[in-house]
Amino acid sequence: VSPTMVSKVTDKILPLVFDWQSRPLDRVYPIVYLDAIHFKVRQENRIISKAAYTVLGINTEGVKDILGIWIGENESASFWLSVCSDLKTRGVEDILIACKDGLSGFSDAINASFPQAHIQLCVIHQIRANMKYIATKDRPSFMGDLKKVYKAFTLEQAEVNFEKLKEDWGKKYPTVIKSWEENWLELTAFFTYPPVIRKIIYTTNTVEGFHRQLRKVTKTKNAYPTDNALRKIVYLATIGVTDKWIKPIPDWLECKAQFEILFEGRFKS
Repeated sequence: VSPTMVSKVTDKILPLVFDWQSRPLDRVYPIVYLDAIHFKVRQENRIISKAAYTVLGINTEGVKDILGIWIGENESASFWLSVCSDLKTRGVEDILIACKDGLSGFSDAINASFPQAHIQLCVIHQIRANMKYIATKDRPSFMGDLKKVYKAFTLEQAEVNFEKLKEDWGKKYPTVIKSWEENWLELTAFFTYPPVIRKIIYTTNTVEGFHRQLRKVTKTKNAYPTDNALRKIVYLATIGVTDKWIKPIPDWLECKAQFEILFEGRFKS
């Protein structure tokens, strides 16, 4: 069967893709995760890298869902503002906590669209980005000191431990220390919450797990001929994964009770 024939047959699902991407959503999402997965796509006789930006939400019943996947080359505040506008158009009125990796421009967009949302920058992404600046022989010691920061029991304790980290390592690795200082508010937002909520928001591992499942389906393809070809395979893989998401995430009853207290009047089904 020729590639043209395959394309014509599979184009039949494109209306389903666009219907899914524009379907109505819930009014409130207690937690939303954002992350990107990259693919190779042919464009104007060359192969370029494009990102599929995923928004994964946990609804008020604790069940995960993919709210949408947007394909683009460059992330920016205007790009994320269009994503947030899309979510609002589809019925989302409030996001309580937005968890992200180092996506540029997202914080400005979320603050403009959902000004009450708390933003948590993924601590694990931050650590991975830092490690390339740390000499191999120093990594065990540095990580031991860094764990005392993000695994502290309180924000006050984290601040004290960070000052100690800065004293011990600041001269040797100023770039790493500066990165933590610049992102401190978003990196430590999770300290505001009880331990059961902290555990699920300090990292974007939830959406990364979904991306690992996407990779199982897409890893055999080196490059996609068009954006729509990528949309089709990502959509089919997503439906295959999300159809199994019918149970709440672990410890949701405890999380829900705490959300109702912490976000009184905003946590509504």
